[in-house]
Amino acid sequence: MEILNVNDIRKTYTSRFGAQQVQALKGVTFSVEKGEYVAIMGESGSGKTTLLNILAALDKPTGGKVILDGMELSGIKESELAVFRRNNLGFVFQEFNLLDTFSLKDNILLPLVLGGEMKLAEMTGRLNEIASRLGISEILNKYPYEVSGGQKQRAAVARALITDPKLILADEPTGALDSRSSSDLLQMFSQINRNGQTILMVTHSVDAASHAGRVLFIRDGVVFHQIYRGDCSNEQLYRKISDTLTLLRTGGDKQ
Repeated sequence: MEILNVNDIRKTYTSRFGAQQVQALKGVTFSVEKGEYVAIMGESGSGKTTLLNILAALDKPTGGKVILDGMELSGIKESELAVFRRNNLGFVFQEFNLLDTFSLKDNILLPLVLGGEMKLAEMTGRLNEIASRLGISEILNKYPYEVSGGQKQRAAVARALITDPKLILADEPTGALDSRSSSDLLQMFSQINRNGQTILMVTHSVDAASHAGRVLFIRDGVVFHQIYRGDCSNEQLYRKISDTLTLLRTGGDKQ
């Protein structure tokens, strides 16, 4: 079952004084099945961040359509976008984006509190289940500045999961973590995906991408190539990704 359809997405930016137009995306097309784990890679300036902002309904394309679970994003009223994002999307950021004046517990519960539709007992039950699964039950009353980067990112993942989103969008989720914390997070993502959660991750990390089931490569604003995991191990997929990135850097054609 298709959960996300990205059809011929184009994005053109006009310079400050209107003298120049820059095409960040030139016609990106792909789809994501429910339960898939997809990574998006590409050189800086390839359009990855622009694409992620459009998928997150934080920016609008110049042309094309994004359809999430049957709903076209461009058809959502501006006044309803925040509610749509909160109900359908979970976000994991490189810099965690946790509020230092809130405990980890309150940071995780914030999307549900803002929704205002769930009783406290149900919120607490959902929090405890997710916190236990992610191994952060013992630190829920601590504040972000009191815990490690890896623990912050686990709390950020819990916050993304708390609304039971249709899709998790992860933007360089391992970028601010050390190698041990990165490895722990990637194993956690894989487990979350095995439990049925759909994940779309933008990353520069070959290691992070090698945990996905499919890797899309963007070059010059279009999808240049994609790799499916198939029967590959993480190590084998890592080598395939590295070879494709070499093609990207050297301007070669896909194999």
